[in-house]
Amino acid sequence: MKVTKIAAVFLAMAFSGKMMAQEAEKQLLIKDADDKFPIADALVKYDHGNSHTHTGTDGTFSIPVKSLPDTLVVSRQGYDEVKWVVTNDDDKNKVIFLQHKPFQISEVAINHSSFLSAITKVDLNKFPVNSAQDLLRKVPGLFIAQHAGGGKAEQLFLRGFDADHGTDVSVNVDGMPVNIVSHAHGQGYSDLHFVIPETVNNIDFGKGAYYMDRGDFNTAGYVDFQTYNGLKNSMIKLEGGSFNSKRVLGMFNILHDDLGRKNAYVAAEYNYTDGPFDVKQNFNRVNIFGKYNQWLTDKDYFNIQFSTFNSSWNASGQIPERAVDEGIIGRWGSIDPTEGGKTSRTNLQMNFKHIISPSEQIDAMAFYSKYNFNLYSDFTFNLKDKEHGDEIQQTDGRNIYGAEVKYTKTFSFANSSLNWTSGIGLRNDDINTLQLNHVYHRDLLLDRLSDVTGTETNLHAYSGLIWKTGKWTINPALRVDHFIFNMHNLLDVEQLPSGQSKEATRLSPKLNFSYAQNDNVMWFLKTGMGFHSNDLRVVVPNKNENTLPYSIGADFGVRLHPFKSLIITPALWYMDLQQEFVYVGDDAVVEPSGKSRRFGADLGVRFQPLENFYLNADINYSHARFTEEEKGQDYVPLAPVVTSTGSVNWDFLNGFSLGLQYRYLGARPAVEDNSIRTKAYFVNDLMLSYNRQKWGANIQMNNLFNVKWNEAQFATETQLKGEAEPITDLTYTPGSPFGVRVGVYYKF
Repeated sequence: MKVTKIAAVFLAMAFSGKMMAQEAEKQLLIKDADDKFPIADALVKYDHGNSHTHTGTDGTFSIPVKSLPDTLVVSRQGYDEVKWVVTNDDDKNKVIFLQHKPFQISEVAINHSSFLSAITKVDLNKFPVNSAQDLLRKVPGLFIAQHAGGGKAEQLFLRGFDADHGTDVSVNVDGMPVNIVSHAHGQGYSDLHFVIPETVNNIDFGKGAYYMDRGDFNTAGYVDFQTYNGLKNSMIKLEGGSFNSKRVLGMFNILHDDLGRKNAYVAAEYNYTDGPFDVKQNFNRVNIFGKYNQWLTDKDYFNIQFSTFNSSWNASGQIPERAVDEGIIGRWGSIDPTEGGKTSRTNLQMNFKHIISPSEQIDAMAFYSKYNFNLYSDFTFNLKDKEHGDEIQQTDGRNIYGAEVKYTKTFSFANSSLNWTSGIGLRNDDINTLQLNHVYHRDLLLDRLSDVTGTETNLHAYSGLIWKTGKWTINPALRVDHFIFNMHNLLDVEQLPSGQSKEATRLSPKLNFSYAQNDNVMWFLKTGMGFHSNDLRVVVPNKNENTLPYSIGADFGVRLHPFKSLIITPALWYMDLQQEFVYVGDDAVVEPSGKSRRFGADLGVRFQPLENFYLNADINYSHARFTEEEKGQDYVPLAPVVTSTGSVNWDFLNGFSLGLQYRYLGARPAVEDNSIRTKAYFVNDLMLSYNRQKWGANIQMNNLFNVKWNEAQFATETQLKGEAEPITDLTYTPGSPFGVRVGVYYKF
C-alpha cells in the first residue's frame, strides 16, 4: 500500500508538472495566406528579439508565457515579414498568416499554389508599371489593344480569343468583378481604368476554366489585381511627355501601425494627353482610391476600400486602310472627328475574415458599384445614312451589388492533408439605362435603335477539395450558377409593365491534378468547364438562344526549375466552346455565332542569371476554327494565332535600371474565309530609371524604333462619301508613334 501511494503521488506530481509546463508555454500556428496550409521552418523572434524558435512541420511553435506581452517577428524566405502582438490573455491557438512575396526567381516555389502570382510578382518588381495598359501586359499570355482615345476599355486577346473587351476573360480587382454583363458596347466589358497602377501589389491569374471560385466569363482565363493593404511611405510622382501628356500621382500613408495591425492610405491620380492624332484627344481622367484594414482581434480581420474615376476623351476612330492609301486622310486623321465618350465608375468594397479555429475560417466580401458610360462611335461612316452618316451613341447606367461568403477547413492526416472550400454568392445588376441611338455629331438624335431597362441576377455556389498526399495534389470541384434576366423594352408600347424574363442554370465541374516529381519538376493536368453569359437583349426576346454557352477544356504541362535562376513553363491546351461571340463592325455589337474549337501551346521563360539581371518571355500559339462550317469558311475572325511578350531588365551602378520590353502580334484572319488578314507588328519600349531611398526619376521611350503598326484591326464593310458602293477592307486604329515620357517621384 505504501508503495502504491508513493507511485500515485509521483504520477500526480508528474502530471501536475506537465500541466504546469503546458501552461507555461503558449502554442501558435503559422499558415500560408493563399492556400491555408501550415508553413514549416519559419523563424519566430520573441522576448523582444532576444530569443527565437522555428515552426515544426505542422506549422506550430511555442513560446514561454513569462515573456508575454510581446511582439513576435515572423519571417521566412519568400514571405512578407509579419509583426504580431501576443498577450497572455490571448487564445492559445492563435493563427498567424504569412503572405507569399518572392522578389527573385530563386524564391519561387513551382509546387506552391501561388506559383502563377509569384511569377508576376517578380515581373512587377523588375519592371514597374504606370498605366492600366502596363498592368494588363504583365499577365503572361494576355495581349491587349487600345483603339478609342485611351478612355475605352482595352481589347483583350488570350488563348486564341479576341475576347473583345472581356467576353471570355474574367477580370477582377481584389476579388470584385470588373466585367459588366449586358453592357452597351459589348458583353463582359471590362474597364480597368479605375485602378491606380502604383496601388497594385500583385496579379493573380489563371488560364482556362479550371477554378471553382471563378464564374461568368472565365473561359479563356481570369485576372485578379490585388492592391496593397498598406504603405510604408507616402509618395508624389510627376510625369510628362510627348503629345502634351501629363500625369500627377499622390499616395498618402494615413496609418501604418504594425503593433495595432492596422493600415490606411489614399491615392489620387490625374491624367491628360492630346495624343498623336490630328483631332486632339483631350483625354482627361481623375482617379481616387482609399483603403483601410485592421485586425480587430486575433481572429477577426476587416477591410474597407473605396475607388472612383471619371474619364472623357475624343477618339480618332477606326479608319479604312484605303482612305489613307488614297490620300483622303493622313495616318493620324479621322473620317468622323466627333467620336469619343465619357465614363465613370465608383466602387465600395468590404471584406471580413473570421478565424473559427486553427483549421477553419470564414471569408466574406460585399461590394457596390455605380457605373455610367456614354460612347460615340462611327464604324461604317455613310453605309446606312448617306446624308448624316452612321454615328451611334451607346449609353449604359447601372448600379451593381454583390456579395460572397467562403468557408475553408483543413484536415490533417498521418500522410496527407485536405483543404475543403465552399462558397455562395450573388451579383445583381440594376440597369436603368441601356441604349443604342443613331446620332449626328453627338448632339442630334436621329433614331433610337434600342432602349431597355432591366435587372440581371447571378446566384452561385461552389465546393471543392484540395487533397495533398505524397507528391500528388488532387483538386475536384463543382460550381453552379443560376441567372435571372428581367428586361423591359421601352420601345415596345404593347409590352406588359412587368416586361419579359428568363432563367438559366449552368453546372461547371472541375478536376485538376499535379505531381511534384521533385523541387525542380512539377507536372499538371487541369480539366474543367466554364461559361460566358449572353446579353439579356439577345436571350430574353429569343427564347431559343443559348443563355449560358459553356466551354470545356484541358491543360497539360510542366513547371521546370532546373536551377535557381531559371523557370520554364511549357503547356499544351484544348478547348471547345458551345457558342462563339463574333464582332460585327456595322452594328458595333458582338453577336452569337456557332460552335468553335481551339487548341494551342504556351511557353513561358523566366531567367535571372545574376541578381541584377532579369529576362522573361511568353510565347503563345493557338488554332481556332468553327466546327459547323465548311473547311476554308471556318476561321474565327480576329482570333490571334501567335503572340509574344517579354522584357529584359538590368540594374547597375547602384540605383540605375535599364529595361527593354517587346510585344508581338502575328497576322491573323479578319474574316471567316481568311481572304482578309490583319497585319503583324513588333513594338519595343525602353525605360531608364534611377532610384534612391527617398526619390527617383525615369525616362520611358515608347515605340523605340518608331515602327508603323496598327493597334486595333477589323474587317468592316464601310462606305465613304463619294463612293458608289460599300467596300469591305481593313479598318484600324494606328498604334502610337515614338514618344518620350519623363517622370520624377519623392517619398516621405
